[in-house]
Amino acid sequence: MAEVQSCKEAFAQMPTIFNKEAAKGLDAVYQFDLSGDGGGKWYVTIKNETCDVKEGTHPSPNITISMAAQDYLDMVSGKANGQMLFMSGKLRIAGDLGLALRMQSIFPQ
Repeated sequence: MAEVQSCKEAFAQMPTIFNKEAAKGLDAVYQFDLSGDGGGKWYVTIKNETCDVKEGTHPSPNITISMAAQDYLDMVSGKANGQMLFMSGKLRIAGDLGLALRMQSIFPQ
């Protein structure tokens, strides 16, 4: 993802970088809970090879990804590695870990 200045901008760009081939057969909701300055809550629904991004909280996501807003921006711009953030406890995942692993191919940088 190109350099983004805010989480809102990063989520707005998600549908434009979405790789529908990588998402074939996937029916899942990703919930993002981003804390700190510029943070917020967004959910991304992937179904029928489409990507829909909404602000707010989904009632039953398949996976919830929690982290600081700045760490998220660093991760999507390539300055930070998601696996390293996870290992250091800065990125927390609840739900289907396999969905987190698929994100890199679904939303290539």
